[in-house]
Amino acid sequence: MLQVALIYPEIPPNTGNIARTCAATNTQLHLVEPLGFEISDRQLKRAGIDYWEYVDVTVHPHIESLREASKGGRWICFSARGSQSFREFQYQDGDWLLFGSESSGLPEEIIANNLTVQIPMEHPKVRSLNLSVSAALGLFEARRQLGL
Repeated sequence: MLQVALIYPEIPPNTGNIARTCAATNTQLHLVEPLGFEISDRQLKRAGIDYWEYVDVTVHPHIESLREASKGGRWICFSARGSQSFREFQYQDGDWLLFGSESSGLPEEIIANNLTVQIPMEHPKVRSLNLSVSAALGLFEARRQLGL
């Protein structure tokens, strides 16, 4: 089973939209603190609409808690600094798809020690996509490859 992890997310509507995507695909969502919002945030709830009861969310107090929960699974980091396209990468059942904060992405120490993919950008002035768009692209590509 695939897992999605957001490392230090900052913007409530992005996390709410990702939670909604996870609910639709029956994918567990992991959030690593510190968060840039409260879980009860009105914008977070609004973005997730009525689907919060259908998503399995785990909040981790720190990255080591996530590492412990993911034992046995590969961490696949999504970053503009990745060298391989997320479409060419071969996903496996049990992979953990990691996405960083909106302002700074994933910490360098996480990227340096794990598999890292990128979503290609055609325009050289566009640094990245919205976090919820990136998470949806990554999750659905992994699911497509796994026949889900």
